[in-house]
Amino acid sequence: MSFPFMAANREPLAGKRLDSWKEIAAFLGRAERTVKRWESERGLPVHRLPGGGRSAVFAYSNELADWLKGRHDELEADDTESSETDDPQRRNAVPESVQVAASQVAATGPLNPIFGKARLAAWLVPLVLTAGVVIYFSVGHRDSRFKAMAGRHVPNAEAQDLYLKGRYFWDRRTPDDLNKAIDYFTQAIVKDPSDAQAYVGLADCYNLLREFGSMPPSEAYPRALSAAERAVELDDTSAEAHISLAFGTYWWSWKGATAEREFRRALELDPKSVRAHHWYATFLFGMNRFQEAIDQMEQARRLEPSSDAILADKGMLLYSAGRKNEGLALLTQLQISDPALSSTHDYLGRIYWDQKDYAKALMESRRVADLRHDENSLTLVSAGEKGFAAGGLKGLYESELPIQKDLVERGSGSAYSLAAVYAALGKKQEALAWLQASFDRHEAAMLIGDAIPELQNDPEYLKFRAQVTQLLAR
Repeated sequence: MSFPFMAANREPLAGKRLDSWKEIAAFLGRAERTVKRWESERGLPVHRLPGGGRSAVFAYSNELADWLKGRHDELEADDTESSETDDPQRRNAVPESVQVAASQVAATGPLNPIFGKARLAAWLVPLVLTAGVVIYFSVGHRDSRFKAMAGRHVPNAEAQDLYLKGRYFWDRRTPDDLNKAIDYFTQAIVKDPSDAQAYVGLADCYNLLREFGSMPPSEAYPRALSAAERAVELDDTSAEAHISLAFGTYWWSWKGATAEREFRRALELDPKSVRAHHWYATFLFGMNRFQEAIDQMEQARRLEPSSDAILADKGMLLYSAGRKNEGLALLTQLQISDPALSSTHDYLGRIYWDQKDYAKALMESRRVADLRHDENSLTLVSAGEKGFAAGGLKGLYESELPIQKDLVERGSGSAYSLAAVYAALGKKQEALAWLQASFDRHEAAMLIGDAIPELQNDPEYLKFRAQVTQLLAR
């Protein structure tokens, strides 16, 4: 089992997504016809799905909140439209916590010139309620948090549109769609080289292509890290940038302490980031901190209960943490409800192998290869199936060995898996040699790969494990 191959959460990173005119209007506290007019007359940031009609719209909550800034005088006249809303009393209601915040600001002066005292309370509501945006109005915290957010670079309209198209395809999680997303993010960077979010999108595509596609980790991770580092340089207040950087820092650079600082920084910037909790959980699993990992995964699930990707990862985490029946039941259910999610089949294959149900393990491996359009893996699975049918488990290993070795030598296979095959065939020296290759290549399997039973007490094998532990302390 190897959690760097966990499905990343399908969360758009530009904020909470609102998927209809009704949701957009509810968020803004206005009637649908008002927000539609605002889009055409005032540039309200509403987007349309590729290939959809005029009604197939969506918006991101933090973009709407940003749009509100500086427009209070401009929209003042629209306050007379309270009769348009279904519930005017609800639209005008201000939570007690916001009233307290407004009174504090009134006593000390406005936070920023965009807020007039007379309109502060009314416009504070959508800002406070924006998913992923937390503004502290206490005297000790409000200035630094608010100024950091207010000072963010605003991409030009063309770059923003390209970025959102990239996120749409990124969210679909197929190899073709991820490559389309890369094209859009790259175009966004060309249009606006200072746009940190486009670099984050690029990093996230490469983080997923070695999971949902067939790109070797040795190509994907360095590209992802480079893009994430650039995103942090451009905007150190971006939680998304720190998440992407933390992911590659752990799984590729093997710097556990540094990665954890990045995850914690992301959660400090955005405590409600689904992806921060989700990917932090995978890190904690890799560090054998199982209960903390489950707690973080649960927080991600509560924030995004509809995400099958999170549920799949939770199932594998539960199984690995000793709650085997619970984890297997969850994954089996997901296999039925979302058969196109490749990570579910990946995890089930690993579980069946652990349970020595090799026929089912091979069947799930074939499904994964099909879904990920991975011809190399299909070739390997086909060889394994023939070998298993002819000679059982030993036949499977013997059939896979030459193909596995060829793939590794060409840079597209797992040296760790090859070492396990050699060990299972009783070839200890070859196994140790390929373990060294796995270590040198920084393969993620060296962090939390399945134990190799034939080597688990071998001094050389234990030395590799100790070296990894030492590196993770950085």
